[in-house]
Amino acid sequence: QVQLVESGGGLVQTGGSLRLSCVASESIFRLNDMAWYRQAPGKQRDLVATITSGGAANYVTSVRGRFTISRDNAKNTVYLQMNSLKPEDTAVYYCAFVILTTPPRTLGDWGQGTQVTVSS
Repeated sequence: QVQLVESGGGLVQTGGSLRLSCVASESIFRLNDMAWYRQAPGKQRDLVATITSGGAANYVTSVRGRFTISRDNAKNTVYLQMNSLKPEDTAVYYCAFVILTTPPRTLGDWGQGTQVTVSS
């Protein structure tokens, strides 16, 4: 079972930046499309961004222009650079292997996530 470990969350003020990382336990990472999701308190888990195995990225409207997803296949790692953070970005962030159907279908188990809190 491939494990995903997210890190990089924290407390930041409005307008600040954070960089999240997600490391996969196996080298199959480079063959798979990946995604970041987030879940705010009391809400469902929502898609934030996707990246193909070849590096093509896509974003939901609410983060486009502020967040950047990237990957380093040599390190089995996917990143989420988050700039111009807003209080509504507060959530637990998770990465996942996905199949890019509409909507994307996640594969495997969720990791523990990483908490992002944006203060106003």
